[in-house]
Amino acid sequence: MKLRSVVLVLGLSFFVALGGCRTAPVYNVEKSPIVSNKQNLTVADVAKAIERAGTGLGWQINNDRPGHMLGTLNLREHKAVVDIDYDTKTYTIRYKDSSNLNHSGDSIHSNYNGWVQRLDSAIKSQLSLL
Repeated sequence: MKLRSVVLVLGLSFFVALGGCRTAPVYNVEKSPIVSNKQNLTVADVAKAIERAGTGLGWQINNDRPGHMLGTLNLREHKAVVDIDYDTKTYTIRYKDSSNLNHSGDSIHSNYNGWVQRLDSAIKSQLSLL
């Protein structure tokens, strides 16, 4: 009976520990259409909107080259890096790198997905203000 209790407690502890390691498929934003009321929207307008959106959420947004930015988010001991490709019609946010987010192939800590989804929403919001 005592051995059974020990095995049960160890088994439950194992499942509780696994519950703390929430992973999910990596969330990417692919060719999201740009919606803006501004006529003659330029690539520079889109870049400024993306930068405002990211910095407002704590992302460091760096222009890498025309039509491409790198977004980096550092939270506590976690780091997420995304590639952001854009033009005047669409933008894309793709996973590039991370640390302490349990990235493995196509899965990552689920908090990463929330960060990217909030970035996507903020970009949409900034673009709609143009």
